[in-house]
Amino acid sequence: MQLIALPGLPRVQPGDDLAALIRAALQPAGLELADGDVLVVAQKIVSKAENRYVELNDVTVGEQAQTLAAETGKEPRLVQLILDQSVAVVRHRPGVLIVEHRNGYVHANAGVDQSNIEQPPGQPRALLLPKDPDASAARLRAALEETGKHLNVIINDTAGRAWRNGVMGFALGSAGFEPVVDLIGTRDLFGNTLQVTQVAVADELAAAASFVMGQTAEATPVVLIRGARLLPSESTSKNLIRAREHDLFR
Repeated sequence: MQLIALPGLPRVQPGDDLAALIRAALQPAGLELADGDVLVVAQKIVSKAENRYVELNDVTVGEQAQTLAAETGKEPRLVQLILDQSVAVVRHRPGVLIVEHRNGYVHANAGVDQSNIEQPPGQPRALLLPKDPDASAARLRAALEETGKHLNVIINDTAGRAWRNGVMGFALGSAGFEPVVDLIGTRDLFGNTLQVTQVAVADELAAAASFVMGQTAEATPVVLIRGARLLPSESTSKNLIRAREHDLFR
């Protein structure tokens, strides 16, 4: 399996055509899309293209946000944005605010971020996650499949994990393949029947691509994965989200 970071993508602006930018980046790299290819696209450029910016000067801070800001040491307007994008506060302590996002994922700050975005003087702003990352992935896939190839798309982001230090990539949205492969009922090398094993294929690919992308100033927000063995499917990344009644960490 190959993972290739596409070079030369420009800074993405609201309204940009991501499919066109990706096709343009393939040419100087000497690449053409092939059947089964996976395009892993960083959430940040999807949010930028979809103009998910919010001006902090326009944010009205409520009582709950004021309280949480004091308890976490976070900027009150950012806390208000986090609450606006969430359905529940899961945990918090100084410096940390873990929430359940409207779309179901549990992670820090509801994905509200200020890193790697331009800040106009006197107009601080933040970037939200795409409204529907699976729909964003499906649209990008449809646009790229105008080449006539069967493609797969992952929109990835990074998050921390229970019981483990550090962040890693995960699939925020996906299109074209089965994101979770169920191996329950299959047999291992010694003939034992697997009872609980499900493989989060989309997350594993998202994490691999995240490692290639980097986390700071690398400016390589799109990775082409070639050679992954995937099951074509209309399922989405929502299959990766564990139901609350089965979640032992909340």
